[in-house]
Amino acid sequence: MSEKFVVLFVCTGNTCRSPMAEGALRSLLESKRPDKFEVISAGTIGASGYPATMYAVEAAKLRGADISSHQSQPLTNRLVDSVDLILGMTSSHVDQVLRLADDARSKTYLFKNFPDSDLQGEGVDDPIGQSLERYNETFLEIYEFLDRRLDEFVKLIDAKTDAETNA
Repeated sequence: MSEKFVVLFVCTGNTCRSPMAEGALRSLLESKRPDKFEVISAGTIGASGYPATMYAVEAAKLRGADISSHQSQPLTNRLVDSVDLILGMTSSHVDQVLRLADDARSKTYLFKNFPDSDLQGEGVDDPIGQSLERYNETFLEIYEFLDRRLDEFVKLIDAKTDAETNA
């Protein structure tokens, strides 16, 4: 595991929702805990090396998140094992994480339920193929949720930092 606290967002193709969530959380945490975290994303059917969609890049700019250099990657067991926290955009994404690594249950959450451990519930709708306005709505939904839960992320980062300092 990394010395930094690592968050993994999971969606289907890793070109819309999870890169937007990655950029949003990175921009929110940068002023709170610089150099103490890493945020990454992956797709359950994602291929390697694809950029975020043009509209995802544009939507992320709404709150100063730059995902223009994003490169998609597939969800793998190795990736799941290497992170501290996993947030799936839908229940099916959570299910796919747990099919890869059932022992990841304690660190895997449905995005909209975090920090509640209930793995079923409302997901974040996929904007792929829709208008820029729909991407903007999706990004703002993600950003506002993460902003409301920011203290939870900070607590987890601090707990890991404190544990490593005291080890």
